[in-house]
Amino acid sequence: MARVKEFDETEVLTKAMQLFWQQGYEKTSMQELVDVMGIHRRSIYDTFGDKHQLFLKSLALYEQNLAENINQRIPAELTTREKIRRLLAITLDRETGQPSGCLVVNTATELALIDEEAKLRVAAIFQRSENYLLTVLTQGQQKGEIAQAVSLKSLAHYFHTVWLGVRVDAKISSNPAEIVQTIDQALQVLS
Repeated sequence: MARVKEFDETEVLTKAMQLFWQQGYEKTSMQELVDVMGIHRRSIYDTFGDKHQLFLKSLALYEQNLAENINQRIPAELTTREKIRRLLAITLDRETGQPSGCLVVNTATELALIDEEAKLRVAAIFQRSENYLLTVLTQGQQKGEIAQAVSLKSLAHYFHTVWLGVRVDAKISSNPAEIVQTIDQALQVLS
């Protein structure tokens, strides 16, 4: 007879995600995952697979949480400039106890050259982020907030690149005000 799980999968996956986010993939051991998740090693393997599969599921949960955060913090009625400003600054508004920076960017810098599956996952997440920006910019152009002559695809890539930089800077910066100034400077291209 199959045993009933005595834990909430999302709750324990969130704990794994936070540990990977804080320490990275390579520095996180299975024993640390067992300790932090509060479940048996066998339960981790049975529910999530090996460490690599657990990591990829953690990365997917991170993206899902980020998308929900974006949807909550960036209402449709904002101007294009304000939507992009909020998106670029979202990394600075992390909840207490969360690691700094971004798990997706951390994964790109740690694993992209050595883990093809992680590289493909990160590339897909980056593409979805850039597509989100393209949608925001397209809506802004339709409202007359952005000139018709502007290449929205190039502008979406530009803002995505700025957002990546902000997420890296947020990991090491002790002065969020400097990052906010950089965001404001980047937004000048919309003037």
